[in-house]
Amino acid sequence: MKESYMTKRDYYETLGVTRNASDEEIKKTYRRLAMKHHPDRNGNNKEAEEQFKQIKEAYEVLSDSRKRAAYDQFGHAGVDGAAGGFGGGSNMNFTDIFGDIFGDIFGGGRGGPQRGSDLYFTLEITLEDAVFGKTAEITIPTLVACGDCHGSGAKPGTSPVTCHDCGGHGQVRMQQGFFTVQQTCPACYGKGKIIQSPCTNCHGRGRRKQNKKLSVKIPQGVDTGDRIRLTGEGEAGEAGAYAGDLYIQIQVLPHELFERDGKNLYCDVPISFVTGALGGELEVPALNGRVKLKVPAETQTGRVFRVKGMGVPSVRGGDPGDLMCKVQIETPVNLTAKQKELLKQFEKTMLPNNKHNPKSNTWFNKVKKFFEDMKF
Repeated sequence: MKESYMTKRDYYETLGVTRNASDEEIKKTYRRLAMKHHPDRNGNNKEAEEQFKQIKEAYEVLSDSRKRAAYDQFGHAGVDGAAGGFGGGSNMNFTDIFGDIFGDIFGGGRGGPQRGSDLYFTLEITLEDAVFGKTAEITIPTLVACGDCHGSGAKPGTSPVTCHDCGGHGQVRMQQGFFTVQQTCPACYGKGKIIQSPCTNCHGRGRRKQNKKLSVKIPQGVDTGDRIRLTGEGEAGEAGAYAGDLYIQIQVLPHELFERDGKNLYCDVPISFVTGALGGELEVPALNGRVKLKVPAETQTGRVFRVKGMGVPSVRGGDPGDLMCKVQIETPVNLTAKQKELLKQFEKTMLPNNKHNPKSNTWFNKVKKFFEDMKF
């Protein structure tokens, strides 16, 4: 009787990997567990045999990108029967599984058309594009299915024929002691088919090079290091096999006014020492407009003013970040003789106890204590 979806063990739990595990991590874990629980290494241990079946079933689904996507969305109901029917009365050839484990060591591998390679593309965008989102047009060099033969590699009007050496399996077997090892068929190179009349457009390859144009939707709030996956937009597979995926790596370019830290934006705001002393109102920039910033009297350089909600929206939803304005008080330059005289007169009005300069007073007290402690 087939195991129910409600009681069937989670495939990720079966392999002991997380739901965001990479293909390589899944493959490595599967090989380790398969070797541990393989029936040839466990005698007549029924429990080990059952564990081996569950491990194989989980790997059959999680190693295939389309089956894995269906499983992630719908659970076991999305891949019913896709893993070889282990819940039913199907036959399992354990020597085939052992061949999968050691295939790479002896130069073998799975026969038949291979899935297309994944592609990786770095997309540089402005900070404005990262904050507000956009649709970017990109061009990528890739391999696409030949339009004349539709990816088969055979001349239109003809079809590939089954390889006589391997019977269409793409592999031949060699006896190695007590178990059988599978190797890539030397006649068809693992494809299981032989092309007798190659397509003249792709020369029998079934694929050809092409610069493919794509529209990529960039969501609001993306940041450097974020990755966008376009399923099936990688290289075309061999002989009509599934295409690989395209991964868009985001790189946000530096901005001349703002620096980003997560959801917050930081901006340096220069002000005169008169504004810092007496206070005033400034107009500061924001990515979505202008903001009035009230500077209170006696503001010191380095003080940060927070403007709520004027930062970056979260790519996962929720409230946007804030705009952080850091005040930098500028010392005036290129003074006239009159201005210098006015400053000298102003300095004479300052009290000798540094009452007007609280930071200086604190600093000089610390310096005095330091000299006394060091006995300079």
